[in-house]
Amino acid sequence: MSITALESNIPENTPHIAVIGAGIGGLAAALRLIHTGAKVTVFERHAKPGGKMRTLPSDAGPVDAGPTVLTLKHVFDDLFADVGARLEDHVTLTAEPLLARHFWRDGTTLDLMADPVHSRQNVADIFGTQAARDFTQFGKRAAALFDTFDAPMMQSPTPDLSAMTRTVLRKPAIIPAMAPHNSLAKMLRNNFSEPKLVQLFSRYATYVGGLPDDCPAILSLIWEAERRGVWHVEGGMHRLAVAIEALARKKGAQFRYNDHVSWIETDEGRPCAVHTESGRTPVNAVLFNGDPRALNMGMLGPDLETVVPPLAIEPRSLSAQVQAFAATVENAFPLAAHNVFFADDGAEEYTPLARDALQSDPTLYVCAQDRFGSATPDGPERFEIILNAPPVRDHSTISSQESDQCQNLIFNRLAAFGLTFSPPPMVSTLTGPHSFAALFPGSNGSLYGRSPAGMMAAFARPTARTKMAGLYLTGGGAHPGAGVPMATLSAAHAAAAMSADLCLTSTSPQAATLGGTSTA
Repeated sequence: MSITALESNIPENTPHIAVIGAGIGGLAAALRLIHTGAKVTVFERHAKPGGKMRTLPSDAGPVDAGPTVLTLKHVFDDLFADVGARLEDHVTLTAEPLLARHFWRDGTTLDLMADPVHSRQNVADIFGTQAARDFTQFGKRAAALFDTFDAPMMQSPTPDLSAMTRTVLRKPAIIPAMAPHNSLAKMLRNNFSEPKLVQLFSRYATYVGGLPDDCPAILSLIWEAERRGVWHVEGGMHRLAVAIEALARKKGAQFRYNDHVSWIETDEGRPCAVHTESGRTPVNAVLFNGDPRALNMGMLGPDLETVVPPLAIEPRSLSAQVQAFAATVENAFPLAAHNVFFADDGAEEYTPLARDALQSDPTLYVCAQDRFGSATPDGPERFEIILNAPPVRDHSTISSQESDQCQNLIFNRLAAFGLTFSPPPMVSTLTGPHSFAALFPGSNGSLYGRSPAGMMAAFARPTARTKMAGLYLTGGGAHPGAGVPMATLSAAHAAAAMSADLCLTSTSPQAATLGGTSTA
């Protein structure tokens, strides 16, 4: 591999950091680390950057097959500012006034907006004044939780239960909003008189890979994260990954694609080299941007099997069935850019997932990628459809009959609402849990790492530093969790830890604080 002129000017004693994985966490960390003056090489087993922020080809152009929008824009403003750049010089973002359009089979349709007054009026018009009051109170609860726990949880590189306790004791009025020992679903049932709103906000548990009856009520703060703004990235979410990679490369980072790391060599209890098909690369430290479970499974060598506690990776979060295709919408169906089609039985829709089974009455998310900014496409347009699914077991397989069953479930369900496509998508446009398990080794197809189930789940995720000196973690499987902003924030935590441990010196001042939470 050739050495760039910039790299040749790096002093010989400069620490060499291997970043394994070019997902958003690996990319953001590589950018931060190269800015400190380290030597950075990113190894990616796939052909392109982005990880789960991926696209697939279609007749109408590349279609998103992962995250579809940007939330908590300040996290990305901070990333670029901290390396002496501006986000708006690298990607084009447009704020979306319509957060999502929600459909029920009885004909009810509800638009939730970035403007809370507009949203409240929509709720009042559809469900009445009591529902609107409930909605307002729920919004206040979510905002209070977000403001209270942003700093001690998301901004903290190592969340600490005692620090959390002190935060709560200083603000005892927050305790009712937390609804301690209540699940998200139970809290919503206690606070909304309208069942459809219970169903709507229960779904937010799935944004981080959980089920509403298993996740703590504090996850209601996800609504506040979304309400603070949703941005469309021109060209699709993958453009953000490309922009970060390009800036890191410009600063001197090296990227090696289609180069799978098979083994992390250790010496005296710390990484000393990474091995790929192209050879051995000596390094001083390794940042792993993959599912931490892969380490425990010995996928990168037996010396790493105990560096992450088992509790940090189990139980597993949800997976998904993701359909990405181009087609023409029939019957002029009134789609927005973001659409949610709800299950008929809100009380039972998640029961099959709790049994690791496919739903028969699911809620579906449909992203109409070419309808951002209230556009109305003429002709074929790009779609991404997401159906929640359970993770899979190691080495399990899926039959063509099961794929056909899932395909039929998705499109029969949408047809029941009156939404049909021409031509009908082929089953080859479907990516399911087994495919995700192959794309992201060790993950079981889980898209969010460890499950958020349980009151202490937020404290169980692994942090940037592992038990092995010189080995670090970033990405959705590490603290503070899944979702594009969260993984980006995990990169900030990892880069800070590595800079401190390796005595790196930044070439420009860092921001005073780092922060944010996320939706998936």
